[in-house]
Amino acid sequence: MSPEWLTAIGTLGTFVVIAASAIAALMQLRHMRGSNQIIALNEVRETIESAAFQAAESFVLRELPDRLNDPAVRTALVMPFFPAEYQPVRTIANFFETFGALVKNGIIDPRIACDLWGNVTIRVWDALAPVTANRRTLPGWSAVWENFEYLTVLSKRFYAEHPNGAYPKGMERLPLPELWPEGKATRDVS
Repeated sequence: MSPEWLTAIGTLGTFVVIAASAIAALMQLRHMRGSNQIIALNEVRETIESAAFQAAESFVLRELPDRLNDPAVRTALVMPFFPAEYQPVRTIANFFETFGALVKNGIIDPRIACDLWGNVTIRVWDALAPVTANRRTLPGWSAVWENFEYLTVLSKRFYAEHPNGAYPKGMERLPLPELWPEGKATRDVS
């Protein structure tokens, strides 16, 4: 065999080894991305299920709407710093701002985020929309909570595409037991 053939075979072998290494590296990056997403999803879940978050969410959904009828409260909420009693508003909005940034930047898959937490995202956004609109009038704050808004838009689209849930089409459903009398009474009222 001539030296040229040996060089060609050696070059081809080197190419195969480099290509295999590149493929292995891409696979490893994909696994790392999946691991990072799992970690991020777990952090989101733990936060949403925490007692502190639940209390802040309850404040935003149950107490804040009535309080927004008071001009003094509205004035306090357009100041750069929230009064201490309104920190739950900031806590909730900043959490969803971070969550939205994770989705927007591909750390968390949007379909997973919307499937798991789209409903709560929409409810909280709707409750905080008046606060957001008014805070955006502050100088330099026109983009406040825009990642939260982005996540809400995605969530609303998701629910428009899946109005009856996202259960896989064609998959059989399990039979459910009969409703309790209390459950039937609740359905009759609404």
